Amino acid sequence: MSRVPATIVIFAGFFLIGKLFILWGILLPDIADDLAMSEVISGALFSLFSVGMMLGAVIGGKYASRYEYMPLLASLFAMNTVLLFLVSLLSSWQWFLVLAVLIGVVSSTIFTIGHTLIARMYAEKRFMMMGLMDFMFSLGTFAASFFVTLLYLIEESWRIPIQVLAGVMIVLSCYAFIAARSQAKITKGQPSEPKKTLTFGAIIKQPIFIFLGLLTFGYGAVEFGNANWFVSYAQNGLGFSGEQSRNLLACFTLGMVISRLTFPFLLRFVSVHRLMVIMATASLVGVFALKLMPTLYGIGAGNFLLGLGLGGLFPLALSAAMNIDSDNGPVLSGICIIGNSTGVQVASFSTGLWANFVPLTTAFWVIPLGGCILWLATVGYSRKVKYH
Repeated sequence: MSRVPATIVIFAGFFLIGKLFILWGILLPDIADDLAMSEVISGALFSLFSVGMMLGAVIGGKYASRYEYMPLLASLFAMNTVLLFLVSLLSSWQWFLVLAVLIGVVSSTIFTIGHTLIARMYAEKRFMMMGLMDFMFSLGTFAASFFVTLLYLIEESWRIPIQVLAGVMIVLSCYAFIAARSQAKITKGQPSEPKKTLTFGAIIKQPIFIFLGLLTFGYGAVEFGNANWFVSYAQNGLGFSGEQSRNLLACFTLGMVISRLTFPFLLRFVSVHRLMVIMATASLVGVFALKLMPTLYGIGAGNFLLGLGLGGLFPLALSAAMNIDSDNGPVLSGICIIGNSTGVQVASFSTGLWANFVPLTTAFWVIPLGGCILWLATVGYSRKVKYH
């Protein structure tokens, strides 16, 4: 497979998926007002999206390797385009919950394929390329706040950002189809690699990958628990304006972007297992700052430190796992996505449920508790990586 077209599709796709993931949290106050969604329903939305992510991780981990990756990616981006366009037409929240599951399934499968392809195509520089790939995801999350603010200057409607994102995604789908057809002509007549269905059983029995699952659980609880609820927490709980809340969230995504762009260079001076612990510690300090320093600059600094710690942690952990067992790349990616999605589900829904009985400023404590789980799991995983 030619590396350049596949890399363009994956990097651009991760940028768009990153923007999509963060849009739910940014647009949530407006979506909730328009569709009459309570805090419990809002939490259920994120939880069902995570359920879709888990299903997509299982499906992608087991079956994606049976198909040609580029045509499959093109089809998945086209599916997401249709689903997002349908979301933008909704007038009630019931169908939103159904579509959230489907979008989660499709997006998770894209993730699984992207991680696997990059790890295989760039085995000689896996840490750097995996970091750049997740950097594109973080760049998408960072751009999302400004993307919404810019489009709101035209019309303050939550539907417009989703429609614009769907339009860009169909362009990427067309490019992927064209690249896949060109690749098929070049490789016509050449023997292809045997296609097979992978299994999770043998992988999840190994203690090192159990710690990997726990790490990604805590990671999902912190990253997307914060991404999904922070704007509501800052706006409705602490009294910041909508624009201030979005800009404070941008501090978090900026930290993610910088971390994922720079961590491969830090590996020249610090070992993988030590860097993971350093990043988890920075995340823990940052997430507690969000609760203990509820001022504009305190929250901005906490969000930035949280993003700086979280950003490189996921690609570091997954790349280390790929180095241990690269043949089961889709399964390892699937385990990470399942752990991540479970963390998102638990943190997002429990925050919404708790906020139904107490102020959101109290319910937001769920996110720092997730930070504690992340730190403990990272310490355990780093030790396994060190001695493997």
